[in-house]
Amino acid sequence: MGREIRMVPETWIHPKKNGRYVPLFDGYKKTLSDWIKGKELWGEGLRDNFKGGVTKHDSDMTYEEWDGEKPQPEDYMPEFPKGMATYYQMYETCSEGTPISPPMKTPEELARWLTDNEASAFGDMTATYENWLCTIKKGGAPSMYILKDNTLISGVEAICKKGDD
Repeated sequence: MGREIRMVPETWIHPKKNGRYVPLFDGYKKTLSDWIKGKELWGEGLRDNFKGGVTKHDSDMTYEEWDGEKPQPEDYMPEFPKGMATYYQMYETCSEGTPISPPMKTPEELARWLTDNEASAFGDMTATYENWLCTIKKGGAPSMYILKDNTLISGVEAICKKGDD
């Protein structure tokens, strides 16, 4: 992904360390569940085959060496109580995820803020109000696209483009 909408409470302040946003993954519960299932399979001599099934493994590695350490909640966005996350915030997700906007009440307010502040759609590329609004309504966009003529455009522009370029 490249740009992603995350729903947050009105008063949400993304954590910082040394004045910089702390990247946070999204989806702690699913990631933890997948990791636990993976570790259980590993203990049985099996692993996910990434096609919806499992395959045998004969590795001497531990599961942690193969897949990484158990996910920790502090590395993930908090799960807000139901009904609390009513504001839209745009995140870049090329890393784990850091905000590129403040929380906004409506998609239109967020699209206007992103446009007026020349927020990055990808690298130094910005986007139009219409493209930001389209992206917000779709929930996000990949980082970039390469068109048939080898032109590079932001994913924000590409997912809202009409036709088959």
